[in-house]
Amino acid sequence: MTGIARLGTVGLVATGRASDGGRADFFSRYFAPGAGIPEDPVTGSIHARLVPYWAKQLGRERLTAYQASARGGWIDCELAADRVFLGGNAVTFMEANISLPGDFIK
Repeated sequence: MTGIARLGTVGLVATGRASDGGRADFFSRYFAPGAGIPEDPVTGSIHARLVPYWAKQLGRERLTAYQASARGGWIDCELAADRVFLGGNAVTFMEANISLPGDFIK
């Protein structure tokens, strides 16, 4: 964790192809100790980046991912053109409204 923390607030993701015949197509773990997160249990934002990579590697748009943390979690993934859709069980931990200045959106 000390070495990973030297990355600062940027985290480190480890990913790999799951074994053939298993429930998952790929797995991951995500560490960001420099941001106060030793290991994130299940990270949607990381999978939004991993899905295009694994879709290309495996030659299909629908995938199942497993984040292998202590809590662990399954993620249903779909790559649709330039969008990634993620599904599965989730817990709401925050709700917010974000307002941008009118001249920000053009």
